[in-house]
Amino acid sequence: MSAPPSASDTELIARAVQHLGRRLRAERPAASVTLSALGLLSSLQQHGPMSAAALARVEHLAPQSLSRLLAALARDGLIVRRPDDTDHRAWVIAISAAGRRTLRRDMDARRAWLDAAMAASLTPAEHRRLSEAAVLMLRVADAPSA
Repeated sequence: MSAPPSASDTELIARAVQHLGRRLRAERPAASVTLSALGLLSSLQQHGPMSAAALARVEHLAPQSLSRLLAALARDGLIVRRPDDTDHRAWVIAISAAGRRTLRRDMDARRAWLDAAMAASLTPAEHRRLSEAAVLMLRVADAPSA
């Protein structure tokens, strides 16, 4: 078992994640959807159609907050809702073709910036190390709450 990370390690990681997140948000297309809406579209793209309750759990959102976001996404044609086959009181939510285009446009702009920034500022070995660190960061992000 390894020693727990020091406060300076965790502060550095948190600061780096926050700084990179701000920079990536700045690279978003001007007419994109909100970050909350983008998160929902991304979850639906990644996990497939699901109930509102399941989507709320995945996104760590209160159902009341989710219902407002879903109404806006449905109004804009970015999601589709259909009755659940097993529980006719519930709805299954899926990303629409327009939602996939919106998500792709937003993600492509940020990925293009990140690709260029990494090519300009990292050696090939550093690029590999950053990719390896990203896998670990995803594992940490998926860890259960304490």
